[in-house]
Amino acid sequence: LGDPQFWNATSNTLFFTIVSVATHLVLGLTFAMLLNSQLIGAVPRAIFRALYILPWLFTAAVIAVLWRMLLSPNGVINFLLNTNVEWLASPQLALGTVTFINIWAGYPFFMVSLLAGLQSIPADLNEAATVDGANGVQRFWSVTIPQLRPIIISLVLLDLIWTSQQFALIWMTTGGGPINVTEVLSTYTYKLAFAKYDFALAST
Repeated sequence: LGDPQFWNATSNTLFFTIVSVATHLVLGLTFAMLLNSQLIGAVPRAIFRALYILPWLFTAAVIAVLWRMLLSPNGVINFLLNTNVEWLASPQLALGTVTFINIWAGYPFFMVSLLAGLQSIPADLNEAATVDGANGVQRFWSVTIPQLRPIIISLVLLDLIWTSQQFALIWMTTGGGPINVTEVLSTYTYKLAFAKYDFALAST
């Protein structure tokens, strides 16, 4: 508890986890409701579903290499933005950048699960709420969210566990650097055990 590096890794882990999980939920629910909407035709819906679920098909190693290439100083992102930013090497931007990459990689899990939940909500509930005079926002908060609550709770708990344990993505993009600004508990424990060979502290 007296190790400042431990508290640095803990604060980074909390930021990385809380921001990722909250954004996963918002993005997943937004895209799930879009895909469940009757305003989109069957063919566009199938195309959007394939595009939205694409990040989930890649492993952490592929995602890390892909984004390292995209975010390099001479990569596509800097070319499109007409900048020369070191996204993964900047102490100010690195933690936010790896958090963004994790958000991109993880939201399809929420989207697919919440889409299944939306499709299982009986149409009678929304019809009854409409007859009672509820508008779209009121139906969302009084019908949709209560019906999805068990799924949302399960998804958030699972994502909290998985995101707080994330190792491969961070290790293969920044390695915990620069200057430990992306060091999380998983990478810090790994370094203690297999770089410093301090197995006692790593186990603790």
